[in-house]
Amino acid sequence: MKLCQVVPSLEERHGGPSRSVHALSSALAQAGHDVELLATQPETPEARMAGRLRIRIFRRDWPDRICPSAGLDLALQASDAQVFHHHSLWLRTLHYTHRAARQKRATFVLSPRGMMSAWAWHHRSWRKKFARALIHPGALDAVDGWHATSAEEAAEIRDRGFTQPVCVAPNGVDAPLDAEIAAAAEHWQAACPAVTKRPVALFYSRFHLKKRVLELIDLWLQHAPGDWLLLLVGIPQDYTPEMIERYVLRASGGGRVQAFAGAGRPPPYAVASLFLLPSHNENFGMAVAEAMAHGLPVLVTDTTPWSAVNADGRGWCVPWSQFPDAVRAAAGEDPAQLRARGARAREWVLREFAWEKSARLLTDFYAQLQARRP
Repeated sequence: MKLCQVVPSLEERHGGPSRSVHALSSALAQAGHDVELLATQPETPEARMAGRLRIRIFRRDWPDRICPSAGLDLALQASDAQVFHHHSLWLRTLHYTHRAARQKRATFVLSPRGMMSAWAWHHRSWRKKFARALIHPGALDAVDGWHATSAEEAAEIRDRGFTQPVCVAPNGVDAPLDAEIAAAAEHWQAACPAVTKRPVALFYSRFHLKKRVLELIDLWLQHAPGDWLLLLVGIPQDYTPEMIERYVLRASGGGRVQAFAGAGRPPPYAVASLFLLPSHNENFGMAVAEAMAHGLPVLVTDTTPWSAVNADGRGWCVPWSQFPDAVRAAAGEDPAQLRARGARAREWVLREFAWEKSARLLTDFYAQLQARRP
């Protein structure tokens, strides 16, 4: 099959989809499909080949916030793909993809990437209404099929009133290499010497309201053992590391919490004993899977699709109201117990979440949708 995957950006600062869409496209190409991955960026266009995967990145025009790109639009109009698969909502790239699929009578698939949750849908809802009316008019109703990364996200799509077929194909995760782990540990031991002396609970995600960053700090200072360090590493959005550090000092938490921008740095999993993500919502949560692949037990809210970590002692998935008790329980465990939980989490996530499996599920879904077309 000739497939065209479209994502607004592959830049690290835009979080999980920038990595996961690239990995999914690679898996589809390795499965034998001809795959083109199209994206935008602020600077000079790029193009490169990796086997049967062709990556093209086009210059993003003004206004940057909605990702317009005349170059991407022209490339989609020239594409002879049988399936156009767009990742994310509310941006102009979705309009171009919708229009190309309609003009060529090709299959049109859409991944909301977490944007269908009740929290996301109602957060700054006026922007979503504006986008549906003017940025990508008619696109959501024209979708042939939806791609969800969890059963919970599939239910969210239905809750928003959409009735098209839905494929649940989770993201995958790869086992980290020993050399990568060693290099990351060396980097973070130099950047944050406290990690060599104290047990570390790690938050590694975007510094966004959805992630409950400040609420986590408040909870940590009130309920976590004083000998533990909360290490916050992320992509600045609603907050910067400097803002977080000032917040911590005002709360008299100096020395108990440290924050760093994550761009250009290796993931900090290697220096942690526990991973925390108390989000309002996650459609998947790549960092959760990556943490487990590094052998960390995870503590997440039940508004993420990770309730299975409660089985076999892999971690904790609890309501936000129970997060304080869970923090105390997790940080109070013997280090050997935490390592054993992390080992079980690693074995499970590497067994159950593979990119090859997601590629197979989507390949079958694309074929089913094509067979339905008149």
